[in-house]
Amino acid sequence: MINSFLRPLFDGLLYPFRGLHPLVGLTVVSLVAAIGILYVFKLTSNQDKLAAVKRKIHAGLFEIRLFNDNPRAILRAQLDILRHNLTYLRLAMVPLLWMIVPLVLVIAQLQFHYGYRGLDPGQSTLVKVELAAAAGRPQAILHAPAGVAVEAGPAWLPALNEVAWRIAAVEPGDYELDLEIGGESLSKSVRVSNDVVRRSPIRPSAAFADQLLYPAEPPLPRGSAVRAIHVVYPPGDAGIPGWESEWTWMIVFFVLSMVFAFALRKPLGVTF
Repeated sequence: MINSFLRPLFDGLLYPFRGLHPLVGLTVVSLVAAIGILYVFKLTSNQDKLAAVKRKIHAGLFEIRLFNDNPRAILRAQLDILRHNLTYLRLAMVPLLWMIVPLVLVIAQLQFHYGYRGLDPGQSTLVKVELAAAAGRPQAILHAPAGVAVEAGPAWLPALNEVAWRIAAVEPGDYELDLEIGGESLSKSVRVSNDVVRRSPIRPSAAFADQLLYPAEPPLPRGSAVRAIHVVYPPGDAGIPGWESEWTWMIVFFVLSMVFAFALRKPLGVTF
């Protein structure tokens, strides 16, 4: 699976920024992403036709201003602008299709570095085990290593078909919880750290869609009685240091990527 290649790749690429504010790493990642997007757009689009269509759109706008007292001329110009815009969208669709799959994979990896904050020592959270099928309360035991303490549980939630525990972080580190349930032995990673590192809130099933959405950890075995194992992490904050904000990392990433793309389009000779 491609995730087994991408996980260590992004861990290594983002390692220099792990101890810095998330905005630092996101700025660098956004710059690299913008350059990649520009080159893909340039290589997979018809740059000459795009430039010609943009000139025709601008000509239509000038025509509206020039003949602003002639309703027939204005209507004709508006129809021409609409037609040229549709042509522009058709030409731009090709590079967008080339970019969408890599962007989805990149965003999925970045989500688990920047989308969540780590647990602090002394902080409690929940571990939830979602069962694949309703079969009554299972026998379940959660083993925690030194550095993590099991405070309460298991609690059976029949309406959700889940078993839950409350755990507490004791010391910083990377840990593996061991779960015994229905004759299976499964594990789940937990990270107690404030660094920008990969955190996996969900160990998903082996279904393709689940692995695409939650690539931060290897999936559960096929045929497992467990659909997913959750560790609840607090949401990440990628805003400007010292400012009160609710900016998610994704907003910061897209805004910075667009700013860099527009700033670099002329130096890189890209028309879009």
